[in-house]
Amino acid sequence: MATETKIIVRAKAKDAKFVGSSLGGAYIIITNKINNRILAEGKTSGSTGNTDLIMKVPVKRGNSISDERTAKFLATIDIDEPTFAQIKVISPFNNKQAQSIVSTELWLIPGKDILGDGIVLEIPGYIIDILKPRTHNYISLSSIKNKPFEIEANIVMMCGCTINKGGIWDSENIEVKAIVKRNDIHIRDVTMSLTETNLFKGNINITSAGQYELIVYAYDAKSGNTGVDKVNYVIYE
Repeated sequence: MATETKIIVRAKAKDAKFVGSSLGGAYIIITNKINNRILAEGKTSGSTGNTDLIMKVPVKRGNSISDERTAKFLATIDIDEPTFAQIKVISPFNNKQAQSIVSTELWLIPGKDILGDGIVLEIPGYIIDILKPRTHNYISLSSIKNKPFEIEANIVMMCGCTINKGGIWDSENIEVKAIVKRNDIHIRDVTMSLTETNLFKGNINITSAGQYELIVYAYDAKSGNTGVDKVNYVIYE
């Protein structure tokens, strides 16, 4: 006879909070490793969690870093014998350019629930969205001649948590640069700075027409978090 077994799965951004409803959730797939049958699947829902509890209180063995509102996926699985399972997290589910897949494997025992914090999988990185220039934008050279060409990107943690100067996620600790290429040749790196919450800006003088590619990256040496976004645009005579 199959026995109902419950398991909580959470996705937590590296050096940040949990992935929940405000970001569209993380997608969870629990699979039987022997026959690849999906035992449960769905998205995490709930809040990103208690900032003080997650980021400020020293973690001690046995103490929880989640509360009742913290985002989770609760799976109820019917199994009749110990089952070796893979748990896969796809996150952030609604931001494809920043999406990562993280997984782990464990034995599920009939009737032996895994609750509390549950299984927590860590999602490294940043979500970066280049706002200027737009993808495949056609821009006349005359309209930008003798004036700075603006580069803008919105950057958040993988849980959607905000980046500010001097905040918990301090922009001063994050290196943000734009790599500019023209006709597949690297022409310049541009340092970008925070101008308001999550928004980084920089500029460059463009003097030649061509097929341009812009790569914006973020890097935190202390946490090891990285993120990238790319756009292509055209400067024409």
